[in-house]
Amino acid sequence: MRRALALAAQAGTQGEVPVGAVVVVDGEVVGEGWNQPIATSDPTAHAEIVALRAAATRVKNYRLSGATLVVTVEPCLMCVGAMIHARIGTVIYGAHEPRAGALGSAVAAHETPGLNHRLDVVVGVLADECRSLMLEFFRDRR
Repeated sequence: MRRALALAAQAGTQGEVPVGAVVVVDGEVVGEGWNQPIATSDPTAHAEIVALRAAATRVKNYRLSGATLVVTVEPCLMCVGAMIHARIGTVIYGAHEPRAGALGSAVAAHETPGLNHRLDVVVGVLADECRSLMLEFFRDRR
């Protein structure tokens, strides 16, 4: 989570919402990303998607079976869908996202009936630090 926090801070310095993510396979970081939709003019360039793309490229497989994705803020519906398609094993996140969080806060997308893959979810890792980074970013923008 510390690496994801550093990536989130990087996003914030670039004027992006400060969210960072890493993908870990067998204890090794194989992909990382931070929010970049503004810089890339790409609405899908969320930290999780950027990290998943980097990991899939590195391991040369779009399936990341058993991988762990660590992200500073609860993922949205799009990102949860991508994790399911990638067959991520575990998602670890820090701060809840009450308006758009799709792992329980606003919706539990990973529990949708009919899905052929399930995610394990770990909540609250370094939650105070993750939340503080977001609060400071939005406070500074107002």
